[in-house]
Amino acid sequence: MEFTLPTETIELPSKGLLYPEGHPLSSGTIEMKYMTAKEEDILSNQSYIQKGNVLDKLLQSLIITEFNYDDLLIGDKNGLMIASRILGYGKDYTFKYQGKEQTVDLSLLEAKPIAEEVSQATSNEFNFTLPSSGVDVTFKLLTSKDESAIISELEGLKKLSPNSTPPDISTRLKHLIVSVNGEREKKSIRQFVDNYLLAADSRALRQYVAKITPDVDLTFFPDQSEERVGIPIGLKFFWPDF
Repeated sequence: MEFTLPTETIELPSKGLLYPEGHPLSSGTIEMKYMTAKEEDILSNQSYIQKGNVLDKLLQSLIITEFNYDDLLIGDKNGLMIASRILGYGKDYTFKYQGKEQTVDLSLLEAKPIAEEVSQATSNEFNFTLPSSGVDVTFKLLTSKDESAIISELEGLKKLSPNSTPPDISTRLKHLIVSVNGEREKKSIRQFVDNYLLAADSRALRQYVAKITPDVDLTFFPDQSEERVGIPIGLKFFWPDF
C-alpha cells in the first residue's frame, strides 16, 4: 500500500535574494511536507530539547527541497517555523497576553518588507559605519550554521564560568562582523569587539542589522490596542495541548 504526503510551497522572507546564484533557495521558495507522527516524536525528544536543536531537527525532517541546511538564513528559518506550525497544528495560535486569551491567525503573518540594502546586495555582506567611533565594519546576516556556532561557544563559556552570565551580545557580534576597517582576521575582529567596540556603536549596529534582516513580522494587535506587540512563542506554539 502506498501513501502520498501532501506538500506546500513556502515563500521565504528573504525572497532568496541573499543566496548565491544557482542555490536551491535562490528561487525564494522552499517545499515542505505536512507534519506526521514522526515529527511529533521529534518535538517530544528530550535529548533534542535539552540540546536546544529540536526546531532544527523538526525543520530538517519537514523540508523536501534539497540544500545544505547550514546555509539557511535565520529570518528564513523563522518563516519556516511558522509554516511548520501551520502544517502541523493549523493556523490558529491561542495564548494568553496580559491575562487575556488571544488567538492569532498565523497564516496572516507577513514577511517584513525587503530593505533596499538587501534588494541591491550582490552577496550576504553589508557595510556600516559605526556612528560614534567612525570605524567601518562589514557584517553578514547570520545563518543556521552561525547560530549553531554561537550556541556552542556560549555553552563552552558557560562550562568554564558556570556562575557568570554568558556574553551573548559580544559573542553574536563576533560571528556577525566579518571585517573591521578592512581587516578580516578573526582574531582582530574578536579583539575589537572585546576591547574597542563602544556600547553606543554596538547598539547602533544591532539596530541596523535588525532593520535590514529579512524576517517574519511576529507581532500582533492585542484587543482594543493600537500598538503592535510581539507574539509570545512558548510551549503551546508546537504543543497546543500543553
